[in-house]
Parts: sequence; C-alpha cells; structure tokens
Amino acid sequence: MTSGMIADSIVNLCGAIGLGVAMVTLYRRDPKGPLTRRLLVALGIIALLFLVRGTAWWSGSVGLNNLSAIPAALIPLGALIVTEGLLRRHAPRRAKIAILTGGIALGLAGAVGLEPFVTPAAILLALFQLGGFAICAWLLATRDQKTLMASENRSIGRVAVGAILVIPFIATDFRVLMPDIPVRLGALGALLVVTAILIAERGAETQRQALLMTALRLSSSALLGIAAAFVAPDVDAAQVMRFCAIAIAGVLTIGLMADALRAHFESQVPGVLNSVAASPARTRDALISELARHPLFESARRYRESELLAYDPALLRDFLSTRRVLRRSDAPWGLISSDPAVERVMSLLAASSATHLIVLSHDPIDVIVLAVPVISADPATETALALVRRLLALTPDTI
Repeated sequence: MTSGMIADSIVNLCGAIGLGVAMVTLYRRDPKGPLTRRLLVALGIIALLFLVRGTAWWSGSVGLNNLSAIPAALIPLGALIVTEGLLRRHAPRRAKIAILTGGIALGLAGAVGLEPFVTPAAILLALFQLGGFAICAWLLATRDQKTLMASENRSIGRVAVGAILVIPFIATDFRVLMPDIPVRLGALGALLVVTAILIAERGAETQRQALLMTALRLSSSALLGIAAAFVAPDVDAAQVMRFCAIAIAGVLTIGLMADALRAHFESQVPGVLNSVAASPARTRDALISELARHPLFESARRYRESELLAYDPALLRDFLSTRRVLRRSDAPWGLISSDPAVERVMSLLAASSATHLIVLSHDPIDVIVLAVPVISADPATETALALVRRLLALTPDTI
C-alpha cells in the first residue's frame, strides 16, 4: 500500500468518526427537530461513504471500494433533503426524480465494478454530484426570502458559503479529474463544514471563541504535519501535503470528540446558571444556600453591613453604589491605589482570599466574596457571575 493510499484511508476514517460525532451532537441539541433529522440523514450518507471507502483502501478490498459508489451517488439526494428542510417546502418533482433515479442507477453501476466502465462511471458520478449541488444551489438562490425568517435566511447563506468552499475538496476525491493530487481531501472538507455548522449554532460571543480555537487547531495541526513530514528521509511537497492532511483531519476529529464529551459532562453536572434556574428557592438566603452547593461558590462568603464595621460601611456604600461585580485583578477599578475605598475592598478580598466581590445591595451593604479558580476564570464564568448577581439582587430577602 502506497503512502498516498494510507493518507487517503486515515483522512477518510477521521472524516467518518468526526461526522458521526457531529451527528450525535446535533441529535443531542435538537432530537426532534425536522431539520435536524434531515441533517442526520445527509451526514449519515456522507459518513457511511467515508467509512466504507477508508476501510476499503486500508484493507485493499476491491468489493468495498465498489460498494462505496452507492453512498457517493446518494450524496446529492441528501443535499436535496437538507435543502427542502431549509426552504420549508418541497423541491420540484422532476428534480427529485432525477436525483433519486440517477443516484440509484449510478450507485448500482459503480457497485458492479466492471473494469472497462470504471473511468466513465467516475466521470458520470462527479458530474452527477456537481449537477445535484447545482440544483440545490439554484433552489436556495431563487427562494422567496420574505417567506422565511431572518435567522433562516442567514442559515441558508452560511450553508451556501460552506457548499462553495467544500466543492474543491470534493473534486480531489475523483482521481480521473485530479490524478496528481497527493491525497484526497473530501473528508477534510466535510470536517471543516460540520465544524463550522456546530460553531454557527452558538451565541455570538461563543462563536468568536470557537472560531479562534478552530483557527488555532488548524494552524497548529498544519505546522505539526509539516514538522512530522520532515522525519521521513525522502520528504517532498506531496509528502508534506499528506502529513498536513492527516494532522488537520485528526485534530479536527479529536476536537469534535472533545467538545461533544465536554458537553456531555456539563449536562451531567449543571452549570451555575442552570442551578439557579432550577432552584426552588424563593428567598435570597435560600438561593445563596443553593448556590453554595455549586463548586464555583463553595468558597463564597456573604457579608452584611453589620459584619463590615471594620471596613467603614459609609465609605464602601458610596464606592459600591455604581459597581456590580469587582475582580481583584481589575483593581483599583478606575481609581488610584491609595483611595481609601479601594484599600478597604482590597483588604476585604485579601482577608477572605477572594478574587471576586459581588454586590447584592449597597444600601444597606450586602456583598458576597468568593475565590474563582484560575482554570475557571474565563469570559463565560464572568458572564455567569454577573447574571447570578442580577438574579440574587432581584430575589427578595423575605416573602
């Protein structure tokens, strides 16, 4: 088995695993959504193609390689199913019949594997896939945007951009079109698209974070692939490209697996906001007691005005009137370090070994100090603390 076949196999097997993980993630997010079901069908067809093809190339099985033509020919059908879900209407009947019958005919013809027809069948399959994508693109481009919500139109725009970007990757899978390509990149393109889809489902701030993490994964894995390629004595441009493709596909797959596993763990242990939302507490004291059970608030301590006599409550009252959550790392909070109020707050944080001070009320003074571990000090945690503060401030002391 050549190095090119090994690289093709590894990239395709990574693609199959990554798409399988993406399917699980999408199902977990919206198990009964009509568009989710259509996405699962389309991703399932593509994942099956990568699995069968990767296994065939790794094992050298001609029979499996021929059978991979069936899911390959059904990809336009999966794309049409997703297109109908995005548009919330049926595609023209003739387009459905053409894509369905063409997919079945080409799939069965490829599965037979007659040697004289291998090249013509591959060319027909490539043209059929491009034609199917063109039909889906035409349906999306000619849609009536007024019948769809703004979010749906944005989603369609993202899908269209993803489809355009992935076409060059798909073209490399057809050796008859690109015989000199060192490694087939169709599976790598699919991994990039599903990663983008999962990122697009998040909030704006989380999207930016996920994009930065993905950019870091891509750049670092590409550098790792380049470095690994030079281990071989006969390194050339083709070998560098193979190593880069393997490294990027592997890192993207591992990233999808890690994200899915982290989401599963987080669902098993509710976050601080979920704990507050699900709490039956009806008073501030009861809610704080509930929060104390969460790891983030296990070091929290509440101070009322009567317990802050040593810190000059009158001075603190004015200082805290315009502040909600204070971080020790942000000191002196727009003032000078020698300001009496700043000195007293810093002394309070130091006495409690705390990193944050949450202001529940400034008149009378009612605050919570807590220590946030450095591994948890991220923008999401800061946002959660701000929201918890707002919820506590709105919760009555008594009923």
